[in-house]
Amino acid sequence: MNSAASPTSTSARTGIHSTEVGDSGQRIVFLHGLFGQGRNFTQIAKALQPEARSLLVDLPNHGRSGWTEELSYPALADAVAEHLRAGYAAAGPVHVVGHSMGGKVAMLLALRHPDLVDRLVVVDIAPGESTGAGEFEHLLDSLAGLDLGALTRRSDADERLAEAIPDPRVRGFLLQNLRTGGGGFHWQANLDLLRRELPTIGGFPDAEGSFEGPVLWVAGEQSGYIEPEDRAVMDRLFPRTRLVTIKGAGHWVHSEQPDAFVSALRVFLLG
Repeated sequence: MNSAASPTSTSARTGIHSTEVGDSGQRIVFLHGLFGQGRNFTQIAKALQPEARSLLVDLPNHGRSGWTEELSYPALADAVAEHLRAGYAAAGPVHVVGHSMGGKVAMLLALRHPDLVDRLVVVDIAPGESTGAGEFEHLLDSLAGLDLGALTRRSDADERLAEAIPDPRVRGFLLQNLRTGGGGFHWQANLDLLRRELPTIGGFPDAEGSFEGPVLWVAGEQSGYIEPEDRAVMDRLFPRTRLVTIKGAGHWVHSEQPDAFVSALRVFLLG
């Protein structure tokens, strides 16, 4: 068994980069949230070994995946589907775990390509308008206001963002997208597009039909991204949904309460 993250690959057709963790067990695909990367789930994937192997996907406009000129959830779901069909899911359906924006992509993936999805886990997001969009607008505006040309080292960026983004954990999460090369710093994620398409990211397209497979809907106890009124739409699209709440967790459930998150995944996906 290989516990390190390997190998990595990028689809020439979709431009999607992904990394495999482990080489045996049930197959799980992880889809990250806005301004994240597949590697955000590395420790979760390692904790699920040896019963599971995982594919950590960089969604388009994030990480090492390619950039697009426009953004829509159906297009993102279709791109992920093409990437999975070409390799990881070629042998049959896989489990899919999606957080926040990645949760919306995961839901559309299950609805549009149900043959690819065995069990679905949707983490702290609902199939509708996201109430936390204002928070991400502030974060993205703060990053866009950073003068990259004035930076001489990575710590400069952390210091200059401290007032606007006081939580060091959130700053660290965002600054993982800051790269150096060619004589200066640049954003690895497509910051301009993500800012412009934030209303699209915060919404959810009209969806028809339903996904009949089992679904685990995970909420953070201290998060406001899932509201009671979201239940009706979730049940219509995913009639076999079970909702669990992770105590002590906010929106970033997997990083704030990793042990409880792994336990929930083990019971639902591997039990």
